[in-house]
Amino acid sequence: MRVFVAGATGAIGRQLVPRLVAAGHEVHGMTRTESKRALLQDLGAVPVVADALDPDQVAQAVAAARPEVIVHQLTAIGPIDTRHMERDFAATNRLRTEGTDHLLSAGQAVGVERFVAQSNVAIYERTGAAVKTEDDPRDSSPVAQLRPNVEAIVHLEQAVLGARWTEGIVLRYGWFYGPGTGITRDGEMRELIRKRKFPLVGNGGAVWSFIHVTDAAEATVAAIEHGRRGIYNVVDDDPAPVAAWLPALARTVGAKKPMRVPRFVGRLAAGPAGVVMMTELRGASNAKAKGELGWQPAHPSWRQGFVTA
Repeated sequence: MRVFVAGATGAIGRQLVPRLVAAGHEVHGMTRTESKRALLQDLGAVPVVADALDPDQVAQAVAAARPEVIVHQLTAIGPIDTRHMERDFAATNRLRTEGTDHLLSAGQAVGVERFVAQSNVAIYERTGAAVKTEDDPRDSSPVAQLRPNVEAIVHLEQAVLGARWTEGIVLRYGWFYGPGTGITRDGEMRELIRKRKFPLVGNGGAVWSFIHVTDAAEATVAAIEHGRRGIYNVVDDDPAPVAAWLPALARTVGAKKPMRVPRFVGRLAAGPAGVVMMTELRGASNAKAKGELGWQPAHPSWRQGFVTA
């Protein structure tokens, strides 16, 4: 198939493109930066330089490629201060709203058969079961710092799933680790943990679902090739509370045990969003992705995956 990957040079794009090429697909990789043409060629893709927020550029790029599948992996996530999530995710939120709309419009014009888009498991309601399925409701009352993020993801998901002219697929990825992410040998999160700047807040009861970035790429290939309209959680087999995975990651990087601070101190240091992320988030089940996509994570648990990330 001809596959158009928007965000082809990001952490997952760099893993996805060569896998699609190896599977025999013709890949057109879109990037905003002219200097990344060579990287895309090295990955095996036809380079496409376009600004995802410019509808004319997107329309022209998609029209030239005439893909059968569009894959939306656009983000602009850099250093994050949880006290200012709305600021640090502003660019990504635009890509998830305006960028999604531009890609859908361009895809409809050329009649793409499947549209696959990146979402996130942090979208789930923070009450009830610790592990959620795709049928569980989204967070209906996010804290103020997270509200724009949630609204942008809701926009993306509704737009993709509501596009009846194509097979709209939403992949709710877990927390990435591995090459090109914050949890790798020289990643930002590992450095914070080494310096004891990533404390355990409250009871550390928030449940995180992780996914190695290579496993996320493999699941995405499966969704591109035979996914059906709907949502898939792309996570490993081992959802875990922060109180379990954070000390384990500290041991892995040779750091001292993370400091524990009460919620009110965490709120002062990390803001309400940081407290939610440490104490209230829910994990996700991968049963649907494994059953319908025929996918199995090569790293079934972060417990072993962190060691080699």
